[in-house]
Amino acid sequence: MARLRGEGEEEVRLPRRGAGPVSRHFLTDIVWFNAAGFLALHAAGLIGVVAGLLWAKLLTDLWAFLLLFLTGQAVVIGAHRLYAHRAFKAAWVLRLAIVLLHTMAGQNSLYEWVRDHRQHHRYSDTHADPHNIHRGFFFSHVGWLMMRKHPLVVEKGRAIDMSDIEEDLLVMLQKKYYKFLYVICAFLVPVGVPVVLFGENIFTSIWVCFFARYVALLNITWSVNSLAHIYGCRPYHKGMMARDHPLVACLTWGEGWHNFHHCFPYDYRPGELGWVLDVSGRLVELLERWGLASDLRTASPAAVLRRAVICGDGSHPAAPTP
Repeated sequence: MARLRGEGEEEVRLPRRGAGPVSRHFLTDIVWFNAAGFLALHAAGLIGVVAGLLWAKLLTDLWAFLLLFLTGQAVVIGAHRLYAHRAFKAAWVLRLAIVLLHTMAGQNSLYEWVRDHRQHHRYSDTHADPHNIHRGFFFSHVGWLMMRKHPLVVEKGRAIDMSDIEEDLLVMLQKKYYKFLYVICAFLVPVGVPVVLFGENIFTSIWVCFFARYVALLNITWSVNSLAHIYGCRPYHKGMMARDHPLVACLTWGEGWHNFHHCFPYDYRPGELGWVLDVSGRLVELLERWGLASDLRTASPAAVLRRAVICGDGSHPAAPTP
């Protein structure tokens, strides 16, 4: 396994041997029930967008956008930064809010989300990566959820260390009662609030606050797996598929600085230079000021610069001119 360590930073882990070739020429069986389900879900999401534009009350649309933002932050700050990478520590009340909002996001339990993401980092862009980009854009975006897992994904997934997650009572309770909590958090609350408080039609609320919101967040999250592994520059490590791209950063509240993230996954910031589009990083700092977050971890400026100069593609502002 290739390693590179700079001053004050953790080692960079490139794909391990035994994780399989990077060739896309491997087919797994389509799970037609899943494929049909995602097709129907996206059709319903499009109807929800139309309903939001033509029929829904303004307050209903604003409520849906608010939930889209909050659940998105529960994914990128909570599931991703806090639980998958331990980039900071969180007070109990913040962890509770993250668990509830992550349930509302509807992206499987936190336990499964963290396991898949840790495996993605450990075996990035190989057949042991759940959404291996070398199998194509569609596969890395959503196709991996429509097909049976590659045997190496199953094999290597069993070895992912989840001991710290298993010690978190809130996460394990969510895992145990996920389906029950999903009905309440992802459906009843988002749909019910506009109906009760704004007098919204219940079917309009379902289309907008459940389907449109849900499908939008799924595709925002998936864009990091797909777009940010195909398009953009690689300022910190040109040997990685993960890339930095401002458009993806706009879509994902800052998560588009993906080459930085794969080099420094323990950093609470999505990126070093993208602070203007770094909504999630600024929110973590705000939570720290409120006493809800602590022990924010960052890569040292010296380590970041060293990585950019030695391993980057020359697009970093501090990189020497060719």
